[in-house]
Amino acid sequence: MVDRPPQREGPIVPRTLVDLDADALAHCFGSLGIRDVANIAMSCKTLHRAAYSDLVWNRLFREQWPCHAVSSGASGVRQQYLARHTALHQLKFDDPYVTYFDTSNSVPVSHILLDRHAIFIAQGSRLLWLNPVLSGQLRGHSARVTCMRFFPVAETSLFRSGMRHEDNILVTSSSDRTIRLWFKGQSQRCFKGHNGPVTTLSDKLLGDSGSKVLASGGEDCTIRLWSFNSSWKQRPLVLTYHGHEKPLSFLTVAGHKSSLLVSISKDSKIRVWDTSAAFSGLSSCVGTMSVSGSPVAMKCYDTLCYIAANASVIAIDLRTMRNAFTAAVHGPKMYSFEMLPSEWLICSGGQDKALLWDIRKNGETPEPVAELELNQNRVTYLHMDPYKIVTGGPLGYKVNVWETGTGCLANTLDCRACDETEEKAGPSAMAVDKCRIVTTGGPDEPGFVYLRDFSRCSIPASVADMDAGSKFWEINPQVSD
Repeated sequence: MVDRPPQREGPIVPRTLVDLDADALAHCFGSLGIRDVANIAMSCKTLHRAAYSDLVWNRLFREQWPCHAVSSGASGVRQQYLARHTALHQLKFDDPYVTYFDTSNSVPVSHILLDRHAIFIAQGSRLLWLNPVLSGQLRGHSARVTCMRFFPVAETSLFRSGMRHEDNILVTSSSDRTIRLWFKGQSQRCFKGHNGPVTTLSDKLLGDSGSKVLASGGEDCTIRLWSFNSSWKQRPLVLTYHGHEKPLSFLTVAGHKSSLLVSISKDSKIRVWDTSAAFSGLSSCVGTMSVSGSPVAMKCYDTLCYIAANASVIAIDLRTMRNAFTAAVHGPKMYSFEMLPSEWLICSGGQDKALLWDIRKNGETPEPVAELELNQNRVTYLHMDPYKIVTGGPLGYKVNVWETGTGCLANTLDCRACDETEEKAGPSAMAVDKCRIVTTGGPDEPGFVYLRDFSRCSIPASVADMDAGSKFWEINPQVSD
């Protein structure tokens, strides 16, 4: 008879992940992406130490930049990864991958959107998609394109198995009174209903995941809602809202409630619509007010709606339809406006400079926290993200890049054609997405499109004075993971 091994007395305590040694944990994290590694690091001290080890970040660094080596004897590998990641997103290099496109068109580019490796541009009624390998034209509109938006294809009836959830559908409006939905180079839907040119589209889709709706505004002073889940055989027009007396300028969806639509017309009259109320027999317009001056931009965050008009940015509480505070005063005239609500920052573009504001420090006479000088130009083109602020205008061929956290000048980009030395007018349009920036030619080169991709750069920018043109106060530098 075989003797059995002695049984251990007491309850058996199962082993957990934190019982593994550091090398074993680092090996386990070897197949994880950077987001998963960051999430694990926040779980407990033991996993935090393992997730931040050089062994893990060496692999992440090599996978992201296989042609660049980690510096020995310098700061930790994670710090080097984050420093390079930040510098690339701040466009702080002189050797981007450059591609020029000549669209052979005398009409200036009016709109640009970036989607992964493709660039979508509008020149009058002409829609083009461009990439370094292949380009094409999207045919359908017969008059000037007035607005372009991207929306997730997963939120529409076009989504099919096999498609990626991160794929986008392009939506365009036009003076030909139509709205078109484009996917993979083809027009998938055409919405007709406005009695005049369509002037604007909502920045987000309204409603829940089961009944997504697009809002459009037109010169006929109406707002129309279109079902994104309708098929060819179904009528896509859901509702028509009347109330505005002038053409629509902007439409935005409230941050705290996806069924609330905020509209502003050219006479600066504001209306708030509850798009779910009409189905219950209630009045859809739930609030009205007005601001002074011509509208420049409008954005919603949480319960507040920020409206840039004339020379100021006003925050309106959508729950009470009252003026909450004045976020910025940028005289004599404002040309552009962007916001970064996660950092409590907004940026306004005016004559010769952009101003940065902390919306927590509002009041009757708010003071900017930074001046980003452009010199003899109107800041008509403005981009803002956690890493950088990009400013440009039609009167100068240079585009400036500034650090969001410090206000320092990170780079100055020459938007003229290659080897061009003459003074030129500025671009007619600009778009920025992560490490890529696209600018277009001015009146002298209307068909010229210039792509810079900084994602694989290695030569640091040779900006003579990184603090030139910037006056910055009261905000501490930040590094984003």
